[in-house]
Amino acid sequence: MSDTKNTYRIISADGHTIEPPYMWERFLPKKYHGQIPRLVKDPKGGDAWELVPGQPVMPIGLVTNEGEFGKRYEDNSWFGTTYESMRQGAFDGKARLDEQDYDGISAEVLYPSQRTMAAFMAQPDDEYHVAGVDAYNQWMWEDFSAADRSRLIGLYQIPGVDVATAVDRLKQAKKLGARGVIISTLPSGNKDLSDEDEPFWAAAEENELPVHIHAGLRHAGAAAMGEIPKVRDAKHQVEFATPTLQLMGGAVAEFSGMFSKMIYSGMFDRYPKLQMVMAECGAGWIPHCIEHMDDHWWRNRVWSESKIKHLPSQYFHNNWKASFIREPFAVQNRGWFGVENLLWSNDYPHHRHDWPYSRRIIAESMAGVDPADQYRMICGNALELYRLG
Repeated sequence: MSDTKNTYRIISADGHTIEPPYMWERFLPKKYHGQIPRLVKDPKGGDAWELVPGQPVMPIGLVTNEGEFGKRYEDNSWFGTTYESMRQGAFDGKARLDEQDYDGISAEVLYPSQRTMAAFMAQPDDEYHVAGVDAYNQWMWEDFSAADRSRLIGLYQIPGVDVATAVDRLKQAKKLGARGVIISTLPSGNKDLSDEDEPFWAAAEENELPVHIHAGLRHAGAAAMGEIPKVRDAKHQVEFATPTLQLMGGAVAEFSGMFSKMIYSGMFDRYPKLQMVMAECGAGWIPHCIEHMDDHWWRNRVWSESKIKHLPSQYFHNNWKASFIREPFAVQNRGWFGVENLLWSNDYPHHRHDWPYSRRIIAESMAGVDPADQYRMICGNALELYRLG
């Protein structure tokens, strides 16, 4: 257990968990137990999740950590990791506190497994969609983060079936004491930003809950899956698909399109206190993007009848935070962001982490940075955003 007594020094604004083997049977209603995610073995004897019957299995090696000092880059592999061999802090809150201490981390803002949430977001069965998201939230609150909620800051996942459900779950998050919510699709469940999303932004502003977007937004509903998965039977076959470097991408700025739509839509004039966080979307592209948006607005504001009250860049400075992992360019050019808009993160235990050397990475990537600026990026901004002080 921690001995920090709420004295924060380094806060990672983007960490992850993976669901424990028992989570779905414990927290999902029994009527879904024939189709819930299940553990299977990968080709090297590791564990993998079959999230949807008939869909390719998801290995877990790159989203977990192993070994006394963590994995070398050269040891990264999708296959071969088991729940017994991984470091237990991926799914056990008490173990996660020990791993934080070893790395010198005071607290983490925790996101769910995005592959798991995407599987539920894609369900054409709205009830199952919501039940899966609810199961994750219940586990995060009652189990994982209960070890120390001042250090394990679990974000409340919002389902994407319709805006009424999204608003209801946001209010539940507030009642529980969650410090932020995450959306993986637009609150309405629609593909494009629309007036249907407005009640959710209003509720987030009213309840003072930051809205988080991790790597981008996905479209929920039947269009993504096509049919409701069948219950597994004796003839059920497991399929494997190994994510390649090409499929995993690694691109940055993919979120810039939705980011610009949100600003141009005027939603931040309607909800000026709404706080948004883009996590693992990259940060170095943002100064160029908002520079471009300002020029685009100046040249086209009249014929387009734009109603926004300020330069587009001002809405980034007022309403957005961006997390970054290891981006010396973003750090050294922080003046173009506003240092108060940047949140350091280590992405632990995903394969981009440098556990247990986060302090070394901070020192190297922030060399020559004014200590006051460094403090804001690694701690102070998160303290204010999540009201941890």
